[in-house]
This record gives sequence, structure tokens and C-alpha cells, in this order.
Amino acid sequence: MPSVAGVMLRRIKDKTYAEVSHHDIRPGDEVILETEHGVEFGVVFEKEKEIQKGKEHIGKIIRKVTEEDRKKINENAQKAEKVFPTVLEKAKNHELDMKLTYVQYTFDRSKLFVYYTSETRVDFRELIKDLGHVLKTRIQMVQIGVRDESKIVGGIGTCGQVLCCQSFLKDFNSVTIDMAKEQELSLNTTKLSGLCGRLMCCIAYENDTYKNIKKELPRVGETISTPNGKARLAAIDCIKEIITADFGNKDFKTFPISQIKELNKRN
Repeated sequence: MPSVAGVMLRRIKDKTYAEVSHHDIRPGDEVILETEHGVEFGVVFEKEKEIQKGKEHIGKIIRKVTEEDRKKINENAQKAEKVFPTVLEKAKNHELDMKLTYVQYTFDRSKLFVYYTSETRVDFRELIKDLGHVLKTRIQMVQIGVRDESKIVGGIGTCGQVLCCQSFLKDFNSVTIDMAKEQELSLNTTKLSGLCGRLMCCIAYENDTYKNIKKELPRVGETISTPNGKARLAAIDCIKEIITADFGNKDFKTFPISQIKELNKRN
């Protein structure tokens, strides 16, 4: 079984495995590696381990990034910026229903990745021929979703921080409106949506905590046992881990959730 490390490639953070060979590789290391697309630059995100060889392509780490490599990486980025208008113009000339997001060269410039979004299937065969002739390299068209677009372009979220998908998220997990209901958030989709127009990823972060806290509690509106007697459960504050009990006649009292759970278990 080959000894491999997990490596993230390109700005979209595609994940692959690459043989480590004799290199001392750790998460966070920048490396040059061989992939099915050519020689590429990547960042190690998963430590070395042994895996069974399957159908998926396994790359090979050539070396850690050197100063000379870094100069070439910067040159490639500058060259990609220069060819972006050309790709955009050619796509418009072919009247394709697509929104160009980003272009990126492999480290050896043997291939140019063209990332785009589209609501429909795009026939870009003529565009690839045209771009290949003008740019003198292989062209790889990659259709992405709106969440991937935000990850590539980046931005600032409503919290004032850099987007999670741009800074640390490795995968997109499912986010549903039921999670917002569970946390008693406003169901205004405009407030719940991120820059991508989809529900914000952070809605899922605390969902399991809310579910676990509420699991052994009655629902809001039901009668509960409290140290002061029976009352109606008026509200649950999962952050402070307290509940609000309504004893009638505007008599509201708060109690620790742990205490209420214990009392209601007995009863």
C-alpha cells in the first residue's frame, strides 16, 4: 500500500492524494506534485497515511516549494490574470450562457483551468478549440456551483469575518431551513443567506448542540415541573442553557436546563 498525504489543489481546493516517497511532509506544507493534469502546486491538508490503491488517480509529491517555485507560482497567477479577458471575450463571441468565475494555470502551464457557473448545460467544444489555438495550452472547463464560486472569489460575511468557505471549510455540508427553525432563527431567507445566495454554512455549526439540549425537554408551550411547581415552558435559551417558565399572571422565572431535565425525568 502506498504512503500518501492529502493535498488541496488550486484555488477551488480540490482534494487529492499524493505519494509521499522520501519527503518529510506535514499538514500546511506547500508542495509541487505530479497529478493527472500535469505538475501542480498544492497545500498538504492531511498527514501521511497508507491507503489501498483504487481506481482514483494518486499523484506523487516531487518536492516542497522552493523560492524559485514561488516566483513561478506568482508568474502563473499574473499570466492567468492577463488571459482572463481573452477567455471572457471568446466566451461572449461564442454566445455561451455562462458566467466566467476564474482561470488558473497548472504549475507547469500545461493546462489552464476555466471555472464558470451556468444554469444550463453548456456546449463549449468550439470555445475550447478557439482558446487552445490562441493560448497554446490545454483547456479544462470546470462547471461549479454558486457556493464554490463564493469560495473562489471570497468576500466578507454578515458576521464581518472572511467567508468560512474561503478560510477554513474543506467541504460543503447540507444546510436546511429546519436547522434555522431548531435554533429559533428568523425564517427570513434574505437574513439567512450568504453571499452565494444559499443558506449560510454556519447555521449547521451549532445545530447538533441545540438538538441535544432540547432532546430531553418538553416542547415550548407544554407543562413542565420546576422547583416552584408546575408551569408552562415559555422559552429555551440553548446558549445560556436556561429555560423560562410561565407561572401565569405575568410571573416568569428562569431555571437551569439541567435542573429542569432532572425534575422532569423523575416525573
